[in-house]
Amino acid sequence: MPRLDAGHAPEAVTEDLFLGGRLRLSQPRTGARAGADAVFLAAAAPARAGERLVELGSGSGAAMLCLAARVPEAEVLGIEIEPELAELARRNAAKNGFAATVSVQTGDIADLFADFPQASFNHVLANPPFFEAGRVAPPTEAKRRRARVATDRDLDLWLRFAAHALKPRGSLTVIWRAERLPALLAGLPGRFGGISVFPLWPRAGRAAKLVIVQGWKGARAPFRLMPGLVLHGEGTAYTAAATAILRDGAALDIESGADRKSKPPRQMTGKAESLATPIAPVPPGRRLATSF
Repeated sequence: MPRLDAGHAPEAVTEDLFLGGRLRLSQPRTGARAGADAVFLAAAAPARAGERLVELGSGSGAAMLCLAARVPEAEVLGIEIEPELAELARRNAAKNGFAATVSVQTGDIADLFADFPQASFNHVLANPPFFEAGRVAPPTEAKRRRARVATDRDLDLWLRFAAHALKPRGSLTVIWRAERLPALLAGLPGRFGGISVFPLWPRAGRAAKLVIVQGWKGARAPFRLMPGLVLHGEGTAYTAAATAILRDGAALDIESGADRKSKPPRQMTGKAESLATPIAPVPPGRRLATSF
């Protein structure tokens, strides 16, 4: 098992609070850090008790542990290419009480594909590298470059892996840069249907920088552009709907149109709310990882 200090000295790791302090996560001080995007991704997964989920590129475990906190009876697997991040995710799962239901596999999905069990998961979560190679100046550090920059061929591999892992009618949920939405949508037909695009609006009247895209393996329902969620009201405070997700761990039902027999508890409808509710104060010495 890799040692924590093999890639991150103690001073290079911070302890951050998620879900209003319900989760304590250690993650690198710089580089591959999770924030509000991981919480929204986890909230959008239509998971139920007893189901199996896999997160591709799970990092230090923020998204999959937020999901485990909401649906503790689900079985969650994270796949992470960086050994140091995978080890952080294992430790984060253990210290938050999810060692029995959350596990992490270290490896590159390109190498794992052939032997990975087919049609064995109900849901796939992913936050793929969403900056296009050749369009941005790549980070000099190899790990940050792998986490942030990819080609369309890399994206296709992520989507093929997701389709391979999912059971029929299983869901894929991705958080993605709005500017790169065409590339993601181009890779879904033939694998996923019932596609919904759910914008995360920074403020009312402002262009969305991030979207949540959800599709269902083998579904035939038409594409839908959803109303989305307004994140901020007046000032810097989050709206009541965003706060319910970020602080209270509520689910985000993006109404994908898929035929589901039941829905997870405490769902948000995705209707924009303009009333801002401040997030509770953070205990001294810890940081609340909800900046967006």
